[in-house]
Amino acid sequence: MSFGDDHDYNGDPGQTRTRLPEGDGDGYGGARRPVRASRSLMTVVGVVVLLIAAIAFANRGGGSHDSASEGNKHGTGTGATADPTAPSGVKPVKGASGPGTGIPAGFADDQQGAASAAANYAVALGSDGMFHTDLRHAIIDTIYTPSAATRLTSSLDAAYSADFLGQLGLDAAGDAPQGSTFVSRTIPVGTQVESYSTGAAKISVWYTGLVGMAGTDSKNPVATTWKTATFDLRWVGNDWKAVAYAQKNGPAPVPGDDAASTADQITKAVQQFGGFTYAR
Repeated sequence: MSFGDDHDYNGDPGQTRTRLPEGDGDGYGGARRPVRASRSLMTVVGVVVLLIAAIAFANRGGGSHDSASEGNKHGTGTGATADPTAPSGVKPVKGASGPGTGIPAGFADDQQGAASAAANYAVALGSDGMFHTDLRHAIIDTIYTPSAATRLTSSLDAAYSADFLGQLGLDAAGDAPQGSTFVSRTIPVGTQVESYSTGAAKISVWYTGLVGMAGTDSKNPVATTWKTATFDLRWVGNDWKAVAYAQKNGPAPVPGDDAASTADQITKAVQQFGGFTYAR
């Protein structure tokens, strides 16, 4: 997942042991090992910290919106509220943003629309398209306001450097080596409306994700991450657009004792199960 990025492989000390299957030592099977203790993964974490810092810098000056004194379209309260995805009878979106990104567009001008936009933007920013320059530019231009996109694009281009991509096992164009499959997916778990007022919303998205390289020679096997992303959104051009973004780790559940799959099994799963491009 991208954002800036979600490739944080660190775990808390004392986590539940993960049972790995017998295998051929491809990074997925083989002997038991401490959870997320690979030196190569720690190297990626260091690079990712720089990427997060780049996005944070790019988002500076995007402005913040204090809605504590403003009325809510659906009431007067402005406190954070959970946003369940029960049927509302309201059509979620009018269509897609256009060819290339597949990002939904035309969200409703209300809390539900803002929460839906944030969830879908989390999916797009966590996709493998962020590792390809042209697609990354299209995603950023679609999700952010023009001024925010201008600030963010150059910082992200520098952050997604050939060196960073190489740490993940990708070439300078963001492509995986032959015989390997790069995985980067974000799966929203829930949303929370932090604040809402006419034309502005602050929405947090709790999500899990998959990131890593599925391949027999992979030094960064596909792993899960847990993050919370918070979007500052504005109503611009009849749709919700992001002006700033922040991210923090967790909440992360205790890892289960599931047996890790082999690289071949992960590759087949990625090919057989298409990722959700519409999150809500």
